[in-house]
Amino acid sequence: MPAPGRPPDTVLVEGLCHRLGLEALDPVHGLAALTHKSYVNEHRDEGADNERLEFLGDAVVDLAVSHRLMERFPDADEGELSKLRALLVNEETLARVARHLGLGGLLRMGRGEEMTGGRDKSSVLADALEAVIGAVYLSTGLPGALSVVDRLFGDLLEGVAEGKSGEDWKTRLQELVQTRLRQSPRYRVVSEEGPDHSKTFEVEVTVGTELFARARGRSKKEAEQAAARETLTMLDSEAKKDPGAG
Repeated sequence: MPAPGRPPDTVLVEGLCHRLGLEALDPVHGLAALTHKSYVNEHRDEGADNERLEFLGDAVVDLAVSHRLMERFPDADEGELSKLRALLVNEETLARVARHLGLGGLLRMGRGEEMTGGRDKSSVLADALEAVIGAVYLSTGLPGALSVVDRLFGDLLEGVAEGKSGEDWKTRLQELVQTRLRQSPRYRVVSEEGPDHSKTFEVEVTVGTELFARARGRSKKEAEQAAARETLTMLDSEAKKDPGAG
């Protein structure tokens, strides 16, 4: 029997499915994903906690986000992709996504953890979100997990692509070029490919008469950010070769 005031376990899992946009989850995995270890410590006979699913979900989130970043940034190298992924897959960002999902209100949690604000702790929420992704993977396979990650992280991926998540490459390039060269970078769309609903844009960036970089993206803004990032990398490399420059 559920504790007084707590919804039945089936309602918790159904609520999770609704928020994820899924028809159903394996009930055992779904409930485990919502179960904090503090609950199991107080209710030994009511199933497993979410730590094993968290372990799996961590890998699934990394894979899904890495896949999408490689699609969005076809010219980025491994180091750049790793930095972009780190902007998305970290405790605070995962907790933010979990809060937006309302995940804290669905968790089964021990009284002690609840009394100390566990439902809004970033560490608890981040772990629970990874456990949920692990449960989705076990219930629906990789395509289903990718779909859910797209839904949950779509705006954040767009933000990274357009420089809204702490890496505004265009602004950084503007500041650097104005300081070093007393000029402003200029961006030009070189080509557009694909149907209207799925275009790919190629943009080049020049400073004065010198062409620095070309890059592609799924919007003009995304391509401009990628081109600015490539230009910053080139300028940084030149500065390391000639420390006295600028």
